[in-house]
Amino acid sequence: MAPDDLQRILGYAGAVDDRTGTTVLAQDLVVVPCWTPEFCASLVRAAEAAGGFAAADDDPVPGSEISLMTISPRLFEAVTNDMGRRIWPQLRRHWPMIEYHGIRDAFVITYRPGEQEELRLHHDVAQVSASIKLNDGYSGAVLEFPQQGADNSSVPVGSLLAWPSLVTHPHRSTRITDGTKYSLTIWFELPIPLD
Repeated sequence: MAPDDLQRILGYAGAVDDRTGTTVLAQDLVVVPCWTPEFCASLVRAAEAAGGFAAADDDPVPGSEISLMTISPRLFEAVTNDMGRRIWPQLRRHWPMIEYHGIRDAFVITYRPGEQEELRLHHDVAQVSASIKLNDGYSGAVLEFPQQGADNSSVPVGSLLAWPSLVTHPHRSTRITDGTKYSLTIWFELPIPLD
């Protein structure tokens, strides 16, 4: 890890991309400036230093991943608070009925030739899902949304791409052909059922 990584990760220092506003990539695919490229690079190094990229035994769509909670509970808390305070209000402009109940899970997922190379078409179990590209310098591993005819190839490192989960936005990652891709997946918690 680089000398500043510990401060960035534990203190959420230099994480926030202060730009505001959203861009609609395709139907209900919303891009929001989120993190700085420097913070993304620190998160990649922290994930590699923590080690333990693996697929969960009970995951129906297994990926080579490590939870933010495993990297640092303090980081997970900072991300949860930041998403609720800064990102969620911007998403509510597109989806007024969504409610923030925190993050169900957030994990760094990696794609490498000869290891995890792609991810099959699937839905997430979340209220809203999001993905943040953490690096560039690889080929392939494009996040595709076939029903919307869109992908994340134009989304810059550090920007958050959000979409409704469960029904309308099945997605997949194409095969990686060169380099290593890192991205952060966020599953925002479903609304709490009322009894």
